[in-house]
Amino acid sequence: MIDNICMFLTNKIRKEMPNIDDERAEVINYGLQNIIGEIPKIFIMLIIAYILGIFPLALFTFIVLFPYRGASGGVHLKTHIGCIIFTTSFYCVIPFISQHFELSGIIKYIIIASAWIFGMIMIKLYAPADTEDVPILAKKDRRKKQIVSYITFSIGLLAALIIENSVISNILLLANLIQTITITKFAYRLAKSKYGYEVYGDTSTQSIC
Repeated sequence: MIDNICMFLTNKIRKEMPNIDDERAEVINYGLQNIIGEIPKIFIMLIIAYILGIFPLALFTFIVLFPYRGASGGVHLKTHIGCIIFTTSFYCVIPFISQHFELSGIIKYIIIASAWIFGMIMIKLYAPADTEDVPILAKKDRRKKQIVSYITFSIGLLAALIIENSVISNILLLANLIQTITITKFAYRLAKSKYGYEVYGDTSTQSIC
């Protein structure tokens, strides 16, 4: 249904602006799918979070992770139902689990330090993790998003380290760690997705580091 709505809107836009070619129309259509598709996912996620009694924590998770997720990218499921299930699980399961354990002392330092090292390596290798629908092939754009990924990920884990509230600290740790996993080849293979550069060209020839 969402695909049909977006195609209808894209065709209406092309009628109003005849200079839009097929390539630009595809970009417009994909953008509309993201906008129209994201709104129901967010509402469904927040409704379920409210039912579970974790609405503030789920909203907090969404907001604090938005900069890192936006910069680093990550796997996208191929169906809207799959995306809804993944988004809801991501932003509801993390705060729910975070209420039921506590990290302290040297254990907390070791786990966060290990997560930071893992994240730095994964960002170096994969960020920004684009998709075949919206590839990021320009060297300048990839470099900028990679730098933002380094910064936002590090800030998230630093906050997890110094914040005393165990639930908030756990959310910051888990959210940033799981988001990092979504940019890896393992996640892409699991979702049967491809990076944009795998489809449109290997960016290794335009060093991004």
